Amino acid sequence: MRQLNPPLHLLRAFATTARFGSISRAAEALHLTQSAVSKQVQELERWTGTALFERVRKRLSLTPAGQRYEAAIRPLLAGLEAATLELITSGDGGGALALSTLPTFGAKWLIPRLPAFQQAHPQIALHFVPYVQGYDFHRPDLDCSILFGDGHWPGAVADYLTGRDVVLIAPPAPRGRPLLRKPADIAKYPLLQHVSVPHAWAHWCEAHGVRGINPLAGPQMDQFHSLTRAVAAGMGLALVPQCLVRDDIALGTVSAPLDDGYVDTLGYYLCYPEARAHLGPLEKFRHWLLDECSAGTNRASRDNPPSLLRSSP
Repeated sequence: MRQLNPPLHLLRAFATTARFGSISRAAEALHLTQSAVSKQVQELERWTGTALFERVRKRLSLTPAGQRYEAAIRPLLAGLEAATLELITSGDGGGALALSTLPTFGAKWLIPRLPAFQQAHPQIALHFVPYVQGYDFHRPDLDCSILFGDGHWPGAVADYLTGRDVVLIAPPAPRGRPLLRKPADIAKYPLLQHVSVPHAWAHWCEAHGVRGINPLAGPQMDQFHSLTRAVAAGMGLALVPQCLVRDDIALGTVSAPLDDGYVDTLGYYLCYPEARAHLGPLEKFRHWLLDECSAGTNRASRDNPPSLLRSSP
């Protein structure tokens, strides 16, 4: 009986070509010549007796059969890579974990806590991947990412960590007098915007019954760290996850004149491909991270009684 297991190098050539839609780019990724990749794809098509690609406007596109086949083998190849990596790196209970994190969360929340993780798991080496690559869960050199959003990213499982508790921050209060006494007072100041959360002020205004202002107007920035520094410099007001600014508020770098326990729908998530979920280093990191966030939530609950909490729509 014929074995229905195509050679692995043919599957890798096919999957990589499908990913890039180009023989030349697949060849670069696989460190092979274009001719070698082309021959491997053609050999797989002969092996299966099925056309997997068609050329459309000088670009290779998957046929319907190729789409079904690629979707089926993608998680299998990822699982094979993950199992091999675990075998290589985790023989002594340790290994390496390749992760990515957004810059502000990494600097303000994660890195100050990492010595505790290293102390608990000294045999695990952490390798940081540039955060701009942290959304591509097909990358073989990425085990997990910490991302900000609603918890839905293609190709990833997402565990909520923290960040939904949002605080309005303002410049330091002059002589202890708060700059804002009620939500409508925000009309007196510029509203600083985060480019990835464009409707943050609109949701906040709706939750607090504030009308008559343009919640989308104001300087735009791409990191919560930049927003915090801009507020400290007196440029305006900003909405920032509490987990990122507790120290700044405590030090008086910024103030929280209307700290009312506002809760948004977005937050920070640990994201990882399902095929890598059982990697030993990732399992340990995930459990430690969730424990840290749970402990932080319990501390925050003691500081903010439940009666103050208000949810956005």
